[in-house]
Amino acid sequence: MSQFGNHDDRPTKTVELSRSEVTHVVMQIDINGQGRLFGGRLMEWIDEVGGMTAMRHSTHEVITASVDNLTFKAEARLNDMVVMIGKVTHVGNSSMEVRVDSYRENEVGMRTPINRAYLIYVAVTPEGKPIPVPYGLEVNGPGEEAEWEGAEKRQRLRLERRKEAF
Repeated sequence: MSQFGNHDDRPTKTVELSRSEVTHVVMQIDINGQGRLFGGRLMEWIDEVGGMTAMRHSTHEVITASVDNLTFKAEARLNDMVVMIGKVTHVGNSSMEVRVDSYRENEVGMRTPINRAYLIYVAVTPEGKPIPVPYGLEVNGPGEEAEWEGAEKRQRLRLERRKEAF
């Protein structure tokens, strides 16, 4: 077995199989006093896409455990289309890391990156108890391998911060 992806006897799913894409049009209710999309609204949309992606992968309900990284790169304004794409980057025992990329899309389909986020989800029973994710992740190609390695590094850093109570 390679150093990436599934390391146990679970069946696997590819990154593409769990991919989710959602588009929102920025409405008046979504903008702040400067006419820009509220960061909190975008965060809400990102969490929805990330949760859908994790549910697709795990075939179970999920809860958001943490937002590991959230980087704003550009703005979105009234009537802009915002496209969010979620992909699983790492699968542990009961947790999954999901990357969500957000774009502003113009009328001819050109996309400008506005945000990248990494979120951690935990598969749970209907009662909210953590359960093992039944599927590992099949990692194909250098891009997915780099995401897997990045996820493991972020996990080590999270554990270190938790240990230091930081």
